[in-house]
Amino acid sequence: MMIALAVFIILLVLQIPIAFVLGITTVAYIILSNNLGLMATAPQRLYSGLESYGLLAIPLFMLAGELMNSGGITKRLVEFARTLVGHFRGGLAYVNVIANMLLASIIGSATAQIAMMSKTMVPEMEKAGYSREFSAATTGAAGLLGPIIPPSMLFIIYGVSSGASIGDMFMGGVLPGILLALSFIILIGFMGSKYKWPTHKRATFKEIGKALFNVLPALLVPFIIIAGILSGVFTPTESAAIACFVALVVGTFMYREIKFNKLPGIFVNTAISTATITMLIAMANLFGWMLSFERVPQDIASWMVSLTDNPLVFLLIVNIFLLIVGMFMDGIAALIILVPIFTPLIANYGIDPIHFGVIICINLTIGVLTPPVGTGLYIASSLANVKLEKLIKAIWPFLVASVIALLVITYVPQIVLWLPNALK
Repeated sequence: MMIALAVFIILLVLQIPIAFVLGITTVAYIILSNNLGLMATAPQRLYSGLESYGLLAIPLFMLAGELMNSGGITKRLVEFARTLVGHFRGGLAYVNVIANMLLASIIGSATAQIAMMSKTMVPEMEKAGYSREFSAATTGAAGLLGPIIPPSMLFIIYGVSSGASIGDMFMGGVLPGILLALSFIILIGFMGSKYKWPTHKRATFKEIGKALFNVLPALLVPFIIIAGILSGVFTPTESAAIACFVALVVGTFMYREIKFNKLPGIFVNTAISTATITMLIAMANLFGWMLSFERVPQDIASWMVSLTDNPLVFLLIVNIFLLIVGMFMDGIAALIILVPIFTPLIANYGIDPIHFGVIICINLTIGVLTPPVGTGLYIASSLANVKLEKLIKAIWPFLVASVIALLVITYVPQIVLWLPNALK
């Protein structure tokens, strides 16, 4: 097992894609441990990791996001946010956060949002007088809202892995997502007054009304998703299919920006993105099987239980552990591997699985922006043309704000649980 761990670390250092790291490490373990009989069942483990009805929501939500993006949603969301807060000092930074918050209700992926908004917001902010480093840092941080505000791929995967209600996970992420956005807004307000950023002309009520009217069709998608799940009309997976249909109708007939000759490209992009995610899920399931064979989850669970019987201390240990894991491992892979380890433990400590699910997802989302493996950092750095070391220096205040918000969510569970309980 130690040799397999060494292989895992070496492959990570060499920056091999995480899906291949997990698969190669597992194969290396089987060969080096002389358990060649396991090789026959390895392909079954790959496929069994994907045999879940709930995972169907992932390609469907990705397709909905592609349709809405091609349909002109991004520019309308940015324009609507600009009319609301663009006149404040540091207004474009607020616009960046609020536009990402609205976009999160459609895309559900931090890396996808960071990539998209880096192309849109960084040039606009730089033109308005903000430094390129700060513009890229704000865009990267605001992208963290993607997997927290529903719909969220991480919530779907956690629900499938733990047996928790995906609908409750979606509702549980709403207030934490708003709290995280508010923490960024407060930070930007402080920095804006410190550095005397420019102000812009206030939008008239007519301009606000026009922007709202233009963005309303786009907001139909998250409204239909949430309303349908809450009312019991359809499941989260079925809601993703409905969202695709609504996104197609809105983009084609209301915004008139989706042409039928664009559809093959949209489907290809969705297929590529889905293949990337599903391959990662399959490989992570294989890697988790190897850990289970070596009783690593049970050993970690026993060790953590031996440290404390206080749930508050346990949650602090989990937060520190997950923040470290997020620095080195992709969030989806870590989620699939770690959820089976923690699920039996949280029952012993009396921790609600929905509350814990939101905590673990926020932790691993923060890892998108933490070196050395933070994919969001590399995406923002590349697309914004900012040196990585300068971006890390600019982004650390946002990471501190994220961790503070995480601790508040950890120790005030009603922030997560109030909305799911109220809607029941």
